[in-house]
Amino acid sequence: MSGVNPRSVVILGSTGSIGTQALELISRNRERFRVLAISGGGHRVGLLAQQALDFEVEVVAVAKATVAQDLQLAFYAEAKRRGYAQGQFRIPKIITGPDASAELAGMACDVVLNGITGSVGLQSTLVALDAGTTLALANKESLVVGGPLVMKRAKPGQIVPVDSEHSALAQCLRAGTMDEVRRLVVTASGGPFRGRTRAEMTDVTPEQAAQHPTWDMGPVITINSANLFNKGLEVIEAHLLYGLPMDRIEVVVHPQSIVHSMVEFFDGATIAQASPPDMRLPIALALGWPERIPDAAAGCDWTKASSWEFEPLDDEAFPAVQLAREAGERGGTAPAVLNAANEVCVEAFRQGRLPFLGIIDTVARIVTEHDVPSYEELSIDDVLAADAWARTRARELTATDQRRETTQA
Repeated sequence: MSGVNPRSVVILGSTGSIGTQALELISRNRERFRVLAISGGGHRVGLLAQQALDFEVEVVAVAKATVAQDLQLAFYAEAKRRGYAQGQFRIPKIITGPDASAELAGMACDVVLNGITGSVGLQSTLVALDAGTTLALANKESLVVGGPLVMKRAKPGQIVPVDSEHSALAQCLRAGTMDEVRRLVVTASGGPFRGRTRAEMTDVTPEQAAQHPTWDMGPVITINSANLFNKGLEVIEAHLLYGLPMDRIEVVVHPQSIVHSMVEFFDGATIAQASPPDMRLPIALALGWPERIPDAAAGCDWTKASSWEFEPLDDEAFPAVQLAREAGERGGTAPAVLNAANEVCVEAFRQGRLPFLGIIDTVARIVTEHDVPSYEELSIDDVLAADAWARTRARELTATDQRRETTQA
């Protein structure tokens, strides 16, 4: 990375999978990056305190206001564990509440890494964009939910995707111009149930859905990957980021998760980005964009024999991608409804109140029920109202135990 001064970074969701890996990268590249502030949901205050002291951050934010005192006590406990004498360390400023992460997103810095999970990250995305900061976006839900609202606020090149698929597309697109692109090909591992029919997934448990074959992710994202809902969101995200229509964005199953996505050009050439499944590579690229960070992750070992498989997506067994396409094509608040309904249904599945197949079936019903108004210009209030409606409707439909019900194809 050129320049003498390290790039200043704010990390939202620092105790999650993306946040912890980002801090690991930064710890090995202190000359390149400086962490100004971090935020967490409030469930892991001990880790949050440890991170804050490790990187000497200026501000720590937690979404749960009730844990402010717990966090302060965690600072003292962590300092004592390290053998600090009183006065040898400075407690960073603590801010709390549902808008705390968004407040950090507006800080003067070079990069905001939004690693928050779920549509709750939308406000932080908008604040970072309005501040003119480079947004390293791992929170795909905010882009999907906000759609044109987000893209209208983003300056060219301001959003750098952290998802491995969209990072791969960004890298492949360096090989040509958008006018030369025939289609984008997004790869999917197929999840733990690849090859199963719909009928064979009737009795899937939350424990089974949480066993992803190639990636180590949080529980919600892992379940979204098990039924390929996550891949549906990624199709919408690719459409928004790169401006191609839905029918020019394809999904192909690639069980090895080595090729992260591909771009096919009009002359017949296909450019693919390949690397072992490791989120540290796209995280590092997003933090340092457009420059690469040496040894961010291990590369492919070309001295060993290997084979890569590519299979068409089974839309009958995994209808989530097609459902997402339809919601994306409807536009407006349809993607917000899609995402909000899914978040509630995934939680109902984790709690044992909804069968695995019932997640997408229920989301599809709610999306169908939603009448997308004609908007002259989509507003944040429109998005939030649709989100709230979808959550309420999903809670109504999942209020009783549906585990014994048979979901028909």
